[in-house]
Amino acid sequence: MAEPLTGALVSAAWLAEHLSDGDIRILDCTWHHPSTNLDGRNQYRGRHLPGSVHFDIDHIADPNSDLPHMLPNEADFAKKVGLLGIGDGDRVIVYDRLFGGSAAARVWWMFRVFGYDNVAMLDGGFNQWVAAKHPAEMSPVRPEPKTFTAKFRPELVCSFDQMKSVVANGGEQIVDARGPGKFDGSQADVFPFKKLGHMPGAVNVPWADLVDAQTGVLLDAQALRARFETAGVDLGKPIVTTCASGMTSCMGALALYLLGRADVAVYDGSWAEWERAEQAAAAAA
Repeated sequence: MAEPLTGALVSAAWLAEHLSDGDIRILDCTWHHPSTNLDGRNQYRGRHLPGSVHFDIDHIADPNSDLPHMLPNEADFAKKVGLLGIGDGDRVIVYDRLFGGSAAARVWWMFRVFGYDNVAMLDGGFNQWVAAKHPAEMSPVRPEPKTFTAKFRPELVCSFDQMKSVVANGGEQIVDARGPGKFDGSQADVFPFKKLGHMPGAVNVPWADLVDAQTGVLLDAQALRARFETAGVDLGKPIVTTCASGMTSCMGALALYLLGRADVAVYDGSWAEWERAEQAAAAAA
């Protein structure tokens, strides 16, 4: 049996070497907001890594929530992941076309939330794969369903009530992964938020500052540490990450994982949920 994955990242060279391993399962997690006129599933159909299947974060999500791609329950995640051909013991590799910022990091986090650590993200994503002249294909992949066991880890998820407590009482540092304009409210979001800005006490560590601008590869540990410390984050104290819809915040969680912080929670509802609650409170006042 192959050794389990031991880190949050694999390189294109490593994956090319292990592509034919029988327990490797690759997920193309590319996602785009509808306003971009891009579609992750269509991009997958156009070209994808050999053997990969598409993971749709809007499909493997809570069907009863009108917030963007909220976590599904344990049983739903296990069923849908099993239908993608992933079973217990498989080594799962996730990638997308925006260096983790368009959903691969969220899928990495989702697997960990549901008790599965044998998962890693392709460093630099699809672009790094093709830049290294590794093969891509158009052939459809129809995996055989497998049995996947999910076990929810609540400590890796921050709920709305928990975030209210964090804002009111402190105790955890809030790291917002959005760009600076969206963080300070000077730039509109792709989501139709009525209120812009950020949660009280939050600090800004944009997810795009955690990767090399040319290759999309995550920065080395020293540079990552400097990004967080420059923003005022104490890496020895509790941290929760947030963003617009609980996606790029997972890049923050992944970067912190690389710095030894495997306990960082992600606020699943993020600003989409927070600003809605603020609007409702203001209307009721």
